[in-house]
Amino acid sequence: MRKKNIVTLKKMAVDLGLSISTVSRALNGHVDISAETTTRVKDYASKVKYVPNLFAKGFRSHKTNIIGVIIPNIEHQFTATLLKGIIYSADLSGYKVIICESFNNELKQAELLETMVQFGVDGVLMSLVKKTTKIEPILESMKNFPLILFDRISSKVPCTQIIVDDEDAAFKAVEHLIQTGKSRIAIIKETESSIISEKRYMGYLRALKQYGIPTDDSIILSSEDLSIEEGKKLTTILLGLKDRPDAIFAITDEAGVGAIQSIKKNKIKIPAEIAVAGFSNSAFSTIIKPNLTTIDQPGNRVGELAIKTLIDEINSPDEINHKTIQIKTNLIIRKSSFNPLKK
Repeated sequence: MRKKNIVTLKKMAVDLGLSISTVSRALNGHVDISAETTTRVKDYASKVKYVPNLFAKGFRSHKTNIIGVIIPNIEHQFTATLLKGIIYSADLSGYKVIICESFNNELKQAELLETMVQFGVDGVLMSLVKKTTKIEPILESMKNFPLILFDRISSKVPCTQIIVDDEDAAFKAVEHLIQTGKSRIAIIKETESSIISEKRYMGYLRALKQYGIPTDDSIILSSEDLSIEEGKKLTTILLGLKDRPDAIFAITDEAGVGAIQSIKKNKIKIPAEIAVAGFSNSAFSTIIKPNLTTIDQPGNRVGELAIKTLIDEINSPDEINHKTIQIKTNLIIRKSSFNPLKK
């Protein structure tokens, strides 16, 4: 096996005939080091391709300028746009980002938090796994760095939390369906009582109540996995009802796409007979025909705000004021719910 040829501060100090502290200060542009020595050290460091050890540097200064990010599923489009916002804003602020995936596994989530402690990161941004039941590992990690939760959050964790205003967004989607003349609106939501699912369900109920539409348990369907296939399966159940719905609100775009596929398979007109709305504005929403009406989740804005807030907490640990920040969304109306007459 080839041995790594790592140039250390100690080796450079020996080669240059200087102390380790002098070399370190010269590399950092310390005012106590002469311009001549600084130039000599930096030129030599460039020649031997010296790369500073960020972890060792962080150990000495108690600051690594590294932020950890832990997410349940890296393949989700909302997560991808969110990560872009995080990486871009972190870079502008002089921070590096370590991104880890928990695979929606609580044990993995706890393990990654411990890893972040070992790395000595300055702070962590995290979206919880669906079934987070033990908050002790989270609370223990918070003794070492500030932590901010985003997207999937928990009221049991005493930290700043950043989310999309899911209840208001769902209200907008269902209100739109009502305003297009629909009055029997089904919902496809999560079986698990996650905060996201519950908020979207509350928005659905609020819209029905505000417009005087009674709820009907037979058209409120739930599934643990809101995939395209599950959306198709649950919609098939709805279509088999004697009094089937005239609209479906799915709390994910995947389930909404599945709903459209099932409705088309049964040769039912969209949106004339059954309208469909989803949530997320994923790539699926524009690939399916008709295009899916959906809620646009501003991932970039969430990521940028998360980084800004975390850096503020890193720099002012004694002034942290935990809060929940809700970001407003936009409804994108497409042909799955509204097809204007051609002139």
